Amino acid sequence: MDDANSNKEKLVVEVVAAHNLMPKDGEGSCSPFVEVEFENQRLRTQVKYKDLNPVWSEKLVFHVKDVADLPYRTIEINVFNEKRSSNSRNFLGKVRVSGTSIAKEGEEVAQLYTLDKRSLFSHIRGEISLKFYLSTKEAVKEVTSGDAAVSGSSSSSSKKNKKLQQQGPAMARQQQQQMAPDNNNKPSQQTQQHAKPGGPKPGDIKPVVITTGHAPAIPGPGGGVPAGVGGLRNVFSGGSNEFSLKETSPHLGGGLLHRDKTSSTYDLVEQMQYLYVRILKCRDVSASGGGEVMAEVKLGNYRGITKRVSANNPEWGQVFAFSKDCIQSSIAEIFVKEKDKDEFLGRVWFDLNEVPRRVPPDSQLASQWHRMEDKKGDKSKAGEVMVSIWFGTQADEAFAEAWHSKAANVHFDGLSSIKSKVYLSPKLWYFRVSIIEAQDIVPGEKGASMVKFPELSVKAQVGNQVFRTRIAQASPSRSLSNPYWNEDLMFVVAEPFEDYLLVSVEDRVAPGRDEVVGRVLLPVTAIERRTDDKAVTSRWFNLDNHLGNAGEPKIVSRFGSRIHLRVSLEGGYHVLDEATMYSSDVRPTAKQLWKPHIGVLEIGILGATGLIPIKLKEGKGGSTDSYCVAKYGHKWVRTRTVVDSLSPKWNEQYTWEVFDPCTVITVGVFDNSRVDKNTTNAGGYRDSRIGKVRIRLSTLESDRVYTHSYPLLMLHTSGVKKMGELHLAVRFSCANMGNMLSIYSLPLLPKMHYVHPLSVNQLDSLRYQAMNVVASRLSRAEPPLGREVVEYMLDHDSHMWSMRRSKANFFRLMSVLSSFVAMGRFVESMRNWNKPVYSTIFMMIFLVLVSFPELIIPLLLLYMAFVGIWRYRSRPRQPPHMDTRLSHAETVYPDELDEEFDSFPTSRSAEIVRMRYDRLRSVAGRIQTVVGDMASQGERFQALLSWRDPRATFLFVNFCLFAAVGFYLVPTKAVVALWGLYVLRPPKFRSKLPSRALSFFRRLPTKADSFL
Repeated sequence: MDDANSNKEKLVVEVVAAHNLMPKDGEGSCSPFVEVEFENQRLRTQVKYKDLNPVWSEKLVFHVKDVADLPYRTIEINVFNEKRSSNSRNFLGKVRVSGTSIAKEGEEVAQLYTLDKRSLFSHIRGEISLKFYLSTKEAVKEVTSGDAAVSGSSSSSSKKNKKLQQQGPAMARQQQQQMAPDNNNKPSQQTQQHAKPGGPKPGDIKPVVITTGHAPAIPGPGGGVPAGVGGLRNVFSGGSNEFSLKETSPHLGGGLLHRDKTSSTYDLVEQMQYLYVRILKCRDVSASGGGEVMAEVKLGNYRGITKRVSANNPEWGQVFAFSKDCIQSSIAEIFVKEKDKDEFLGRVWFDLNEVPRRVPPDSQLASQWHRMEDKKGDKSKAGEVMVSIWFGTQADEAFAEAWHSKAANVHFDGLSSIKSKVYLSPKLWYFRVSIIEAQDIVPGEKGASMVKFPELSVKAQVGNQVFRTRIAQASPSRSLSNPYWNEDLMFVVAEPFEDYLLVSVEDRVAPGRDEVVGRVLLPVTAIERRTDDKAVTSRWFNLDNHLGNAGEPKIVSRFGSRIHLRVSLEGGYHVLDEATMYSSDVRPTAKQLWKPHIGVLEIGILGATGLIPIKLKEGKGGSTDSYCVAKYGHKWVRTRTVVDSLSPKWNEQYTWEVFDPCTVITVGVFDNSRVDKNTTNAGGYRDSRIGKVRIRLSTLESDRVYTHSYPLLMLHTSGVKKMGELHLAVRFSCANMGNMLSIYSLPLLPKMHYVHPLSVNQLDSLRYQAMNVVASRLSRAEPPLGREVVEYMLDHDSHMWSMRRSKANFFRLMSVLSSFVAMGRFVESMRNWNKPVYSTIFMMIFLVLVSFPELIIPLLLLYMAFVGIWRYRSRPRQPPHMDTRLSHAETVYPDELDEEFDSFPTSRSAEIVRMRYDRLRSVAGRIQTVVGDMASQGERFQALLSWRDPRATFLFVNFCLFAAVGFYLVPTKAVVALWGLYVLRPPKFRSKLPSRALSFFRRLPTKADSFL
């Protein structure tokens, strides 16, 4: 039995080191140890006292019941801080690793894991380096299932050992040099020992396992993400700082000391180092039977596979990109294999220390033929492969189309959806169709329709947009067969024009049933375009009365029905496809009306932190495959998708031309649903929203770089929740400040919006149509930009009713009026003489202004100028962001949120709808009372001269006559001064009763007496 147990494979977890741990002992340090649990076996390392960067290099050996079940098992690693005073411990972080990460002995590679939180409120940071492999040589020293299980080495150390342990941070930094982005740093000696060319056998290559980034959350017993791990955070669980904007200091453009030629183009993002491997083709490869061959690039635990090509003409032309932060080996190996065979036909390897570094705009590195070796090490029969390998950044031309190592687990159909792309929304036009009149319309001959009075209307259709005119009214000057409408119908069409205008005249023969009596089809490409308010010539179009039914006889051959139309494509308008308050472009459609751009907007999308797990993946727990979409003007940009990361880094920079500073750029974060193969097969092509950020350009200073982390806030039925933070670098550059300042005096919208304005209902309808057209066109791109993404970026539901928004807008209005209320309270305090000195000074100033009225306006302007200059010191230094307090998202009631997220029409039960209706009636009743009181005051003014109350009107008319004589004889200054002194008299000279004038006004009659 002992021999059987000794030969059985055991799991070895080698705890290498950790760095940048969270201080927990109150003295800026910690005493960490690691506890590993596997299949009810728990082992721990020794304690490293007072060390934030400990190095253990300890092997913990576990029994394995069944090696075949390892891929379905998980290993839990917990890091604790030992508190010697209270004989307890603090949590420093944890990692959960799937059994698929376990390698064979001799192939193990140290892997760096980010420590994860145990609960929402855990304060965790740092990384830990681990190795996992199976071995028959190691013996299990001590295995217990209790909480106090320890490994063979003791957890206590002497004072002499403490001095030796203080050397740990330097050793840990030395071992982590291979993770640094500097090419001059050499990999550690321990990694090189396992990375020799003759080490691993080619036939034993393991499939790639992604281990970088956050350790994924493990589903709870119910199959969902545990509440403490990656759960949605409610507003009441955090403080106000959780939703605040934070300034960051990223290492943009490689820093001042490391700037190179790419800094001018990529100076708003952090440089990301990549190892690029370009495989073009091979020759002289002896494949059995002339089948298909493929190439494989192996770098540590990562491998990339090319497409399969014929062995007669093996050309691939593919590029592989490996992030330097994830490189765990000192060599890169390239294998050429046959289809569905593990053994390779040839192999070539490169020492990463000898790989050159390329800096654009240098030309691409020339590919070279490299002779391969077979599995026996013979280079005479394995053939040659054409390869180029180099280190570069995301500025490299090969970056966009390269296969990335972090996307290794993405299925083939989802690869196209993870690349960064730039989309251009179609140019939208307003299409005006004026239905004037028709002649010689013959109603249908079915049943009693000839006897019935014809009810003729016109239906116009462009694509899926349908509008109807009203039914033509009977007129004594026109016959029934010559109806007259004179109505304008507006559509939205996009270039290139592929639609047709279908105009049909219909007769209502029964309720809900219309019969077509004639129609005409016009291509949109033939429609006249106009850019100003000049009238377009109307035309008569013949109607088709036969409607394509060849079997029916012609109706009346001597009659030729026709319709009078005026159609035009309006190029002088700006087609609003987004909310007016968040508009990113206000230029007219016609390009000849555009003015030169006034500036350039540059934005660097750096990354995100603390994202919430959006979905569950088999064997990985909660994860997020996030990407960003930025929209400004006609240009939409989409970053690449970072797979399986709660702290993704994109570091992509984009540029837009700015034509108006009073515009808004919107940046949204989404979860890619096309990466998961199970979701794709189920047809769930809906990318989940994570949050968005709006930045108004007019709030940015020119030529200043803003680097901030913006909270990603989402409103759910349970309240507002922070989904993470988005890190951006924004710069708005202006070439000519005079041109920019002149923009502020120009109308916001093009001229046609004021010459021939559109109604509010028309604008709402046209905006909805424009959003549908844009969503339809962008969904046809590759990769498609989903409709849910377009709707979220364009705020399609901003017009829907919400009690929360109504409250927020009411308090916004009260905030605006608060300054006037404050002025009224100040005057009232002067009238009350609470501070006699101030009241005396106020009265003297009043008399001076009455004596010299020409000083009033200049002093008022000077006061506003001085206030503006004084407030310059306390001006906002940060761009605006989503404000939960202003939005009333923190104090909203659950039922109000449920009403806000309800569909239209409602899908709630009758009891809930009745309760909400009663509540709305109560609110509307208060508004009705306020409106009625305001109307009553206005009606009292009208009653002064209406003789509705003859005695009151008689008194008012006589007062006006005597007042006219008095104002003529007494100077106006004296009258105003006397009135001011009377109003500002001390309280002892005033009565608490209302004034006679106010009492007289309140006695006047109103029309409320005539209400039912």
